[in-house]
Amino acid sequence: MSKRKLFGTDGIRGKANVFPMTGEVAFSLGRAVTEHFKNVHSSRKKPLIIVGKDTRLSCYMLEQAFSAGVCSQGGEVILTGPLPTPGIAFVTKSMRADVGVMISASHNAYYDNGIKIFDASGLKLPDDVELNLEKMVFDPSQIPVMTNGDLGNAKRLREVFGRYLVHCKAALDERFDMEGMRVVLDCANGAGYKITPMMFRELGAEVFCLGVDPNGTNINEECGSLYPTKAKSKVVEHRADLGVCLDGDADRCLIIDELGKVVDGDVLIGLFARLLLDEGVLKKGDTVVGTIMTNLGLENYLKGLGLKLHRTKVGDRYIIEYMEKNGCVLGGEPSGHVIFRQKATTGDGALAALKMVECMRFYKKTVSQLTGDVTLYPNVLKNVVVAEKPPLEENKKIQATLKEAESQMGKKGRVVLRYSGTEPKCRVMVEGEDKALVEKVCDQLVSVIKEELT
Repeated sequence: MSKRKLFGTDGIRGKANVFPMTGEVAFSLGRAVTEHFKNVHSSRKKPLIIVGKDTRLSCYMLEQAFSAGVCSQGGEVILTGPLPTPGIAFVTKSMRADVGVMISASHNAYYDNGIKIFDASGLKLPDDVELNLEKMVFDPSQIPVMTNGDLGNAKRLREVFGRYLVHCKAALDERFDMEGMRVVLDCANGAGYKITPMMFRELGAEVFCLGVDPNGTNINEECGSLYPTKAKSKVVEHRADLGVCLDGDADRCLIIDELGKVVDGDVLIGLFARLLLDEGVLKKGDTVVGTIMTNLGLENYLKGLGLKLHRTKVGDRYIIEYMEKNGCVLGGEPSGHVIFRQKATTGDGALAALKMVECMRFYKKTVSQLTGDVTLYPNVLKNVVVAEKPPLEENKKIQATLKEAESQMGKKGRVVLRYSGTEPKCRVMVEGEDKALVEKVCDQLVSVIKEELT
């Protein structure tokens, strides 16, 4: 299969108004998406496409450009306004639309943006479909021109907000609610700024909000899941039961315990696995899905529960692909993307937070009491900004250093070297039982990568 030029691990992403995140590309992609899905299992004459966004200034430009492309190709657009990525995936399936599109760069700074695409089932597109879309974007002559009554239309529909709200609230076991709970909620000035506080309050919680005043340029700015410092302080200050930090498109969350300590995403997955096992949703021998970045400590914990771990490539799209093919019900990443396949088709920060509440109610314990059972290996992850991304396997010096690093870590450690699929960075991850050795090996790799790639 040819290598994709636009799509990365999570849609298309880059600096807004610079290729590929330009209005021209968005328009062409709107045409390509409409033409492709016009010919895929749709009973409609005109494909129905849901288009949502986060709170970035550039979303106005890209939303309108993409929608114009859809209309020019004869599609019908429903514009939702700001809505979490998992909300778009859910609404697409709920409304039996042909495609769902989210305009967001997730945890990136406001000056970046991206486009994620979901099929009628709320699943991210496979590589071959993305490749086909790219071919049409780069060669518009493959797309027939629509005229007259074959053109499409667009409208804004506010009621989709309520659909997603009801869906998320229903994901919390009906035996439980949030009455009497205090929650610090940081919405990163992003897509969840309005709906998530409403959700928690309607379930009975007393909510202390941060990051709920988006202005177009403050999304993820010193707030949210990447910057939990303020939320940690607020948890202690308000004697909250837990803190919840979302990212810009609210498809991941970071949990803070009642003592103000951040809970690692892999610890959450271990805890959720135990909950689903005790509730009878999982059974001994079942598989939990992670990625190559998943900590060895989680793998060992799952083994102790009688569960298996399968690792995929980085990206929740690869996790859900494996889950769908193999009937798995739980998967996730250390970053806080957690997928409950019976409830969602992508990572959902609000849903993960509600499942954390369910754990607290089910076991009648605090967050710190619950999470203390999962012990992770010392882990260091460092990023090196690179100008380009030449194949790492072709650089002899990097490969020699990597081989030496793997030899030093032995069987009780791991080394992962990869490019980010969403940013111009090379990621170096080392983990093992000896923290000092982990840090030393990671620094050695980072040094060589800086010499070779920067």
